[in-house]
Amino acid sequence: MAEEAGFCFGVRRAVEAIEGVLSEGGTLWSIGMPIHNPQEVARLRARGLNVTKSANEIPEGARVLIRAHGESKAVTEDLDARKMRLTDATCPFVRRAQERAEELSSQGYAVVLLGDARHPEIRAVMGYARGPVDVVASAQDTERLPKRPRVALISQTTQREDLLAAVAAALVPRAGELHVCNTVCRATLNRQDAVRRLAGKVDGLVLIGGRNSANTAKLRDIAEAGGMDVLWIETSEELTREWFGEKDQIGVAAGASTPQWLITEICSKIARM
Repeated sequence: MAEEAGFCFGVRRAVEAIEGVLSEGGTLWSIGMPIHNPQEVARLRARGLNVTKSANEIPEGARVLIRAHGESKAVTEDLDARKMRLTDATCPFVRRAQERAEELSSQGYAVVLLGDARHPEIRAVMGYARGPVDVVASAQDTERLPKRPRVALISQTTQREDLLAAVAAALVPRAGELHVCNTVCRATLNRQDAVRRLAGKVDGLVLIGGRNSANTAKLRDIAEAGGMDVLWIETSEELTREWFGEKDQIGVAAGASTPQWLITEICSKIARM
């Protein structure tokens, strides 16, 4: 097993907040998946969580979850105006990125966000910037940005530090003043380092996590860069004897949204196989 695997602090905090509301017999709504693990979300929905794509589908005055990825300021203010009762489970690391975007943009910095423009965390952080904001996924993406006197670089919490450093270096010629915020989550870094330490020790890596999990995708990239044969799965049904073949040592890692019950179930099946 990787030394760090499964729920990070922010995800555990969000799940505990959801279970707390549901245990009281209340109804709770989430705008989008509260965490990026379909199996855990299915478990919570079975207990009474309502997942919707739009806040417009939620009845006025309902109990609404601000998920771990956060929401933009505009969405939160709209929910307040509609007298929703909010349970704020925004990850503290995401909250820090939001605060930095708001603070630095108000000081005149153009904000550059490193991450996936489609990811809910990035959309939420963008909603706190008060001026120009661009999203880049690589150092090459910075080439399309205009030169500006003041630029603030902020990272999605699930990115790699080496990529953040590369993007920062690429921005140096495009900024009179560059302010770099290392908002990569420590739990994310710990899971990435744990996968790196498996390189050379295992013949293959079973990686457990939702297909829509950005941090799990980064673990896959790191494992493959380390020469590991990776089997990325969501459930034990995806395990195949053919993949194991003649492998002797098998590593197991999991994304930050993967629950322990799912890791245990998959490890038990691997042992039986």
